[in-house]
Amino acid sequence: MPTATRVDDARTRPETRAAILARAVDLASAGGLEGLTIGRLAADLGMSKSGLFRHFGSKRELQLATVGEASRRFVAAVIEPALAAEEGEARLRALCDRYVGHMESQVFSGGCFWAATQAEFDDRPGPVRDAIAGAVEAWTAELARQARLAGADDPEQLAFELLSTAQGANARYRLLGDVTAFGRARTAFDRLLGQGAPGMRP
Repeated sequence: MPTATRVDDARTRPETRAAILARAVDLASAGGLEGLTIGRLAADLGMSKSGLFRHFGSKRELQLATVGEASRRFVAAVIEPALAAEEGEARLRALCDRYVGHMESQVFSGGCFWAATQAEFDDRPGPVRDAIAGAVEAWTAELARQARLAGADDPEQLAFELLSTAQGANARYRLLGDVTAFGRARTAFDRLLGQGAPGMRP
């Protein structure tokens, strides 16, 4: 796997921190947050450990910052572009399309950051698990809110099914190499969101 461009570790500049976190999110998508260390990042980025340590004083701080960066990138790639669509069904469709597109494009070397970290931390209480759970809950709540505005009889159920469909497609692609998985997810979305489909009022 190619390493990132060497960054200047002389000062705690915002662009240096951004470069560190960009690499951290990618590594965590493949090797998990527990495998994320200051030493590994320093080696990948051509920095000294002490230089990188000035940005993150502990492994936990690095993990939390990585979750925050993954959230920021998800909002920028999935949620913000969908805001152009009218609230309700149109925005819900846009959110689902952007969500699957985000997974399909394989932005990170390990696939979906959230799928990887949820599996890693689901049974590990603590602030990192709380941060991951908070981000996932916020995303699920937004899907449910748009489903409610779209007239779904059970918005929470519809949000659950949409999210589960996308995550299932990601798992099938990553584990089995099924290149049809994301297309099937879009077909399932169309059925779930179609007029008269389960969860939507005719």
